[in-house]
Order: sequence, then C-alpha cells, then structure tokens
Amino acid sequence: MAWDTEGTKRRILEAAVDEFARLGPDGATIDRIARTAGVNKERVYNYFGDKRGLFSAVLRSELAKVAQAVPVESFAVEDVGDYAGRVFDYHEAHPALSRLMRWEGLSFEGEVPDEAQRRMYYGYKVRAVERGQQQGTVTTALAADHLAFLVLALAGWWSAVPQVARMLTGEDDARERKRRRASVVEAARRLARPEDERIHDMRQ
Repeated sequence: MAWDTEGTKRRILEAAVDEFARLGPDGATIDRIARTAGVNKERVYNYFGDKRGLFSAVLRSELAKVAQAVPVESFAVEDVGDYAGRVFDYHEAHPALSRLMRWEGLSFEGEVPDEAQRRMYYGYKVRAVERGQQQGTVTTALAADHLAFLVLALAGWWSAVPQVARMLTGEDDARERKRRRASVVEAARRLARPEDERIHDMRQ
C-alpha cells in the first residue's frame, strides 16, 4: 500500500502547531510532535529537516491559511472596518497564530525564515491601502504601510494578549467578544477615514 505522504505531513503540521504555540521552537520537541502525529520521528526530520525547519513550515502553512481565509485587494472598494472585523474573527477562531508569531519574535533576531516571501504577502495589504488612498477612500495622513500595520494590530492584539484584554474589558464571553469586534470595526474605520470626511463630520 502506498504511503500517504501528504496526509502524514498534514498530521505532523497539525501536531506541531499545538506544540509550538504552547512551548515555542525551543521548548517543543520532535519526539512529542511525532508521537501526537502518530509517526516515527525520522519522518519529521525527512520531511521538514530540523526543528527550526519544522517551525518555519508551520508558520508558512498558518500564514497561507489566513491569507486565503481573509483576502484583501483594494480598500478603494472594500471597507477597512469589515476587513478588520474579519481579521479579528480569524484570530479569535485560531489563537495559535498569534502565539506562533510571538514565539517567532522571541526566538529569532533580525531576519526570520521566509522573510522575502512574507514581505510580498504583507505587500498586498499595503497596496490595498494605497489603492484606497489613490481613490480618496482612505486617509493619506498615515503612510500606507503604517496604516496596514495599525489595522492588523487593532484586530489581532486582543488574541495576542488575552490576559490584558480580560483585565481591561472583562471576561471573554459571547457578549464581550461582540463588543470587542464592534470596537475593532469602528476604530479601523475611524483610523482610515479620509480627512475631508472628518472635517464634514466635525461641522455637522
């Protein structure tokens, strides 16, 4: 019977997401990941190289998932607030992503694996802001790259520091989650609102 290589890789990656999110690339072990995935650890090494290689593959896979689940092309036609709300929803449903990103920041100094590829990925978000600025639907008071980063921070920081969110705003129940999401959507819209609209609002 043929070995299901892709299925095996998928199981390894799924096991590695949980392990790395909990313990980071230094605290995680290939033994535990292999055991959780139900494979011999030699297969992990054969498919992904060393532990850092597996960690990079996990991040690559998880970032590809969020890019597919929460696409954006142009804020000339797409609402910034709606986009921020969808990013918030994704992080709420997949809290491991924020943990993985924090572990990456702690574990690597300077350039991270796949950085050139990921710069291209983030570049799509910056261009979405630039298109909005060119069409007058997004403020030009902030540089496009900074605005893109700020919108992602608005949407993702709740999941990144849940203990701070709890201490400031209360328990993360359904009612509070709805309130947080509404604040993210409104804050992103206000942050991106063009100057002429702000002046109009002030005069009313």
